[in-house]
Amino acid sequence: MIAVNPYNKVMESNIMSASGDELTLMLYEGAIKFCNLAISSVEKHETEKAHNYIIRVQDIIREFQITLDLQYDLSADMDSLYDYMYRRLVEANFNKDAEILNEVRELLRSFRDTWKEAMKIARQQYPA
Repeated sequence: MIAVNPYNKVMESNIMSASGDELTLMLYEGAIKFCNLAISSVEKHETEKAHNYIIRVQDIIREFQITLDLQYDLSADMDSLYDYMYRRLVEANFNKDAEILNEVRELLRSFRDTWKEAMKIARQQYPA
């Protein structure tokens, strides 16, 4: 018999009921979490784990890129920043470099914090 993890069921429910802006926030949080795990794995010389976590961050960055609405000027700037982070992650993965991962993590935190502030302002201006 397969055991069901209640945490996974709650997360699945949260994802299925989340709005687009909440999903974006979840992706930022996930990317930061995987970056933290990659840093820890690099520091412990767990190269395979580090590789897998870095790939997960790269996947999230690519998801951000492919969902950008390029009709806005800001989107081109965001795309450039995402591309920069992606290239840095490739380098970090190749060299197993925690410093580069720290740099990307700080960029992700900045993006997440900005996104949170934008959500807050939008909710104030357009209450449900």
